[in-house]
Formats: sequence, structure tokens, C-alpha cells
Amino acid sequence: MSEAPGYRVWALPGLPEVRPGDDLAKLIAACEPGLVDGDVLLITSKIVSKAEGRIVRADDREAAIDAETVRVVARRGPLRIVENRQGLVMAAAGVDASNTPAGTVLLLPEDPDASARALREGLRDTLGVDVGVIVTDTFGRPWRTGLTDVAIGAAGVRVLDDLRGGTDAHGNPLSATVVATADELAAAGDLVKGKADALPVAVVRGLPHLVAREDGEGARAMVRVARDDMFRLGTSEAVREAVTQRRTVRAFTDEPVDPGAVRRAVAAAVTAPAPHHTTPWRFVLLESEESRTRLLDAMRDAWIADLRRDGKTEESIAKRIRRGDVLRNAPYLIVPCMVMDGSHIYGDVRRDAAEREMFVVATGAGVQNLLVALAGERLGSAWVSSTMFCRDVVREVLGLAQNWEPMGAVAVGHPAEEPRPRPQRDAQAFIDVR
Repeated sequence: MSEAPGYRVWALPGLPEVRPGDDLAKLIAACEPGLVDGDVLLITSKIVSKAEGRIVRADDREAAIDAETVRVVARRGPLRIVENRQGLVMAAAGVDASNTPAGTVLLLPEDPDASARALREGLRDTLGVDVGVIVTDTFGRPWRTGLTDVAIGAAGVRVLDDLRGGTDAHGNPLSATVVATADELAAAGDLVKGKADALPVAVVRGLPHLVAREDGEGARAMVRVARDDMFRLGTSEAVREAVTQRRTVRAFTDEPVDPGAVRRAVAAAVTAPAPHHTTPWRFVLLESEESRTRLLDAMRDAWIADLRRDGKTEESIAKRIRRGDVLRNAPYLIVPCMVMDGSHIYGDVRRDAAEREMFVVATGAGVQNLLVALAGERLGSAWVSSTMFCRDVVREVLGLAQNWEPMGAVAVGHPAEEPRPRPQRDAQAFIDVR
């Protein structure tokens, strides 16, 4: 029988208090760690930060957190979960006020992967061994109570073990399994290092297949890029960003639109407020190219007729018609409609006009919900008013009831390019306080 797999992990005793400018490799070597090729060294980021002089004066820890923060992910009372300058999402940007003199805080290493590479090289020069190095820090995790150590820097370690394309013990294909080996090693080391025992370094032995000759891509490879992050924001932050990041997209790729995503967006749309407990929204989904072309051709002909009645030249007409290309080039169209079922009739011009305006506002709220929800599905959109100018044509082509009022058309698709940064607007310019 083959030997059962296993490994050993232990903390390294005897390391002195680390000060700015200390050579960590030499301090570790002086502890006679007995390292051999294939070992993995796990080092708490705190002592790396101390050696690199990442101690700063900060009577106000919050100001230090602000300086290290790229974006706020979630906030609850004084607690902030943020993305820091290293790309890590964690509490307080990794700014640590413990085990450091009063009036100072510790920042994370400027480049934890570079720190790991330097330490690995130093141990190779000092001890003549080829080991993997992982710089660790303590993280909380979504949906799980408690903290654990994870890798924030790495050198010479296979940080991810990609099993996709293989099979399990039953022959089933593995299509999504990528193991975070560096995080697993960091957590194993945390079990023996402890938080208050002055044991900031641990060694793992028995897993030489995880140690590579080259330094490798480092722990930065474990940071999920924004586009693939399904859980990028806390609830209130996500709502605000979804609203502010909704953009008008005028160029789309050929990638097809998932009809299920559109239906989820419609489900969000019909939660908008409406007068008298009514449901004034209807959404016509043009999923076939034939239906889109038939509608847009009829709308184009109606538009040309209007422009000719206005006395526009053929050159001017052709230029204006090209504005409709955003709809024609989109792989999916939605025609939102207003239905005034349940509206009140007062027999008074002023009140009847106000009644209609209430329904128009409610329809706009539903369309806004739709656009925001589409953005949440990573779909771009453009709301164009064109169907409002030829409602009879739209009703006829689509076979809609007479009381369905088309309220524009929404082009939907995958954006062909990243949107330009949105200029900041001063909210105060839109506020009148009385």
C-alpha cells in the first residue's frame, strides 16, 4: 500500500521583535529553522510591514484607512469593508493598530508579492535552500463567521491549482474547480502561529509539489477581477452603484442576449411605484431579427414622411435617420408601454392631465428599474424615444391593443467598449432646501 498523504506544520520560535530596516531572511536564518528544499514558509504580513518601515503616525486611524482605500465595498456603522491599493477587499484596508506603538498604525506591505520574492531570494542566499514563501494576513469572509489567514503575497508557490478539464474519482468532468492552495496553506499556518503568542512565522513540510522553481505569478493572481466578481459590493453600495453606473450604450457586440436576463430585469421593473395600486407597465420583447427589422423599417418610413412634411432636405433626412442605428444595430429590443388601466376620470382638464402625468411618471420609474436591472445583468442599454412619435405605427406592426401606449424603445446588448468616466455632478446644484 502507498503511504497515506500528509504534511507537517509548525511555528518557528525565537524570532525577535522586528524593527524597520531589519533583514527578515537573516532574522529567520538566525532561528536555525532547519528549512529544506520544498518547504513553504508562512509569514505574517505584520512583521514584513515592520521590516519595510510601513509604520506611520496616525492619531486618527480612520484617516489612515482613507489613504489606503480605493473604493468602499460595504459600510455598517464604523466598520468599513474596502478595496485597498493592493487590490485586496478587507476590513479597514488592512490598517492595523495592534502590536504597534501608541499613535502609530501598520500598513500592509506596499507590494506583498515583491516582499515574498525578496524573502525567498534572501533565504536562498543565506541558507542555500529553495522554499516557497507566502505572506499572510487575516480576513473575514462573506457568509461565514470568524476570521482566517489568507495569502496576500507569494513567491515560488502554486497559488492556484486549476483542476478544470480533469475528472473526479467517478469520472465526472471538473469544469469549475480551481483550488486556492496558497490560502489553504496560510490557514494551516495560522493554526500554529496564533494571534498573541509572538509566533509570526510557520513552516509547512511535506507538500513539495506545491513549490515551484520560478517565483510564479504571486498572490495577485488570486484577486478576482471586477468583471468576474459577483459579490463586489454591499447592498446599499450596490444599489447606488447600479443606479450611477447605468450608462447609455450605443454600440454593442454580436454576443446574443440571454432572454432570461431580460425577464429578470422586467421582474425588477414592475416593482416600481404606481398610482392607485395599478400596474401600468407592459414590455414588448423583440427577440427575433425579423420582428425588430419589421418594426424599425415601419418607424423609419413614418419618420421620413414626417421630416418631408417638415420641409427637410433629403440629405438632412438621411443624416437624421442614421440616429436610429443604435436600435437597428442592437441584438435585442424592448418596447415599454403604458397602460392606464385603473386610472380615474374626473371630467376636469386639470385633474385628468395630472392623472395621466402620474401614470407617465410611474412608467418612467418602471423603465428606470429595467435599465438598472439590465446593468446588473452586465447588459448595456439605450432608451430611445422614437416609438412615442409614431405610436399608431408601432401598435399596428406589433399588433398591440389601442390602450397600449409605446413609451420609447430600449436597445439591449453587450457593450462593445467600456464607458467613459462619468463626470461628477454636484448634488447641491439640484437641491432647493426650504
